[in-house]
Amino acid sequence: MAPVLEKQHPGAAGAGDNNSEEEEGQNLWSSILSEVSTRSSSKLPSGKNILVFGEDGSGKTTLMAKLQGAEHNKKGRGLEYLYLNVHDEDRDDHTRCNVWILDGDLYHKGLLKFAVTAQSLPDCLAVFVADMSRPWTIMESLQKWASVLRDHVDKLKIPPEDMREMEQNMVKAFQEYTEPEDGSQSSPQRRAPPAGEDEAIVLPLGDNTLTHNLGIPVLIVCTKCDAVSVLEKEHDYREEHFDFIQSCIRRFCLHYGAGLIYTSVKEEKNLDLLYKYIVHKLYDFQFITPALVVEKDAVFIPSGWDNEKKIGILHENLSTVRPEDPFGDFITKPPVRKLVHDKEINAEDEQVFLMKQQVWLSGLFFATCLNNIVLMEIVLLTISPAAGAANEGVLANFFNSLLSKKTGSPGSPGSAAVGAGVQGSAKKTGQKPGLTDVQAELDRMTRKQDSVVSANNIPPPTENEA
Repeated sequence: MAPVLEKQHPGAAGAGDNNSEEEEGQNLWSSILSEVSTRSSSKLPSGKNILVFGEDGSGKTTLMAKLQGAEHNKKGRGLEYLYLNVHDEDRDDHTRCNVWILDGDLYHKGLLKFAVTAQSLPDCLAVFVADMSRPWTIMESLQKWASVLRDHVDKLKIPPEDMREMEQNMVKAFQEYTEPEDGSQSSPQRRAPPAGEDEAIVLPLGDNTLTHNLGIPVLIVCTKCDAVSVLEKEHDYREEHFDFIQSCIRRFCLHYGAGLIYTSVKEEKNLDLLYKYIVHKLYDFQFITPALVVEKDAVFIPSGWDNEKKIGILHENLSTVRPEDPFGDFITKPPVRKLVHDKEINAEDEQVFLMKQQVWLSGLFFATCLNNIVLMEIVLLTISPAAGAANEGVLANFFNSLLSKKTGSPGSPGSAAVGAGVQGSAKKTGQKPGLTDVQAELDRMTRKQDSVVSANNIPPPTENEA
């Protein structure tokens, strides 16, 4: 028997079409909701922090202001705050990255508690700034500021299991580094999540790698690298010096798992590269620049690329220094060159100076008085006995002249007073010729004071001579 075909109701087909449309609509809404959910979960996170450490004058504030796009060079005290605008062009998303710049004076290190807490530490990137214009300070500065950050992290009292997880993330990021292929991408974009976690090849760490794990990414920025040419011209730096400096910095970077970049705000060198690497480490943006080690003033070494073997290539160029020699023994501070006319002169205390002048003037006055007394004695000894009455007048006028004029210089009013006194006495006593001779002799002897010593040696007159 042939099978009996059931007759379908006309509305049955329509119901099936409606169900399919509903399913398509539900699938569309599901895809929209999934996309919205994905977009919301992939938004740029807020609350990321950059912690900047370095000596005063190293250029850390100028560097971060340049990355911010500001032209000002205003420098604050204590703990400065800036922010960087971060833009994800792929998803047209914006956020702000906090920048905290610690003062170069260790007195202000306690202010770190306002920038870094136990909750915000996982969202931090530490930047240690080294001044290439003063290379003899680099290693001491890096060690000092790394110690400051380590002490602060220890004071946060983060639970050991949380700290261990942060340290393991640092190790994983270092081990999973792969050399990017250089491309032409100009704007930062977040990279897609990896297809499989197990596909990454993990290499073991070296003996000196991540021995000082801070649990957060670290970046060493050498500023003022345009000073390399100055160091060569003025301080006789050679390729060996710069290779030794780079070797020591890169070994420090291995201990902390840090990246390294040489910059120059003056020449705008590697500034764009620095910005891209920062947003790569904090926001997981794609990064396509490989390591750069050819130019001595434009070095870039991302975290995870370096190892002891690669650093050893620099050691092949060292001839007068060994890699393990102390940094300060080879990179020494040059002596300060002082010009002769720049010799420092200390001013004498005002009161001491005035007292010395007072003593000198007093001595001069008494010496003048003594000198005139000696002259007067000589004059009196040369006057004839008949002028005895006039002697008293001459002597009186002489001392009155000293008391009123206080001077004994040639041609001075004192000298004139003495002459006048002699002439006046002569008129009273009638001894005009003899007194005129006395006046001439007194004037002559006053003009030649250097003959006082010989005059003092004249023997007194005898009785017959008197």
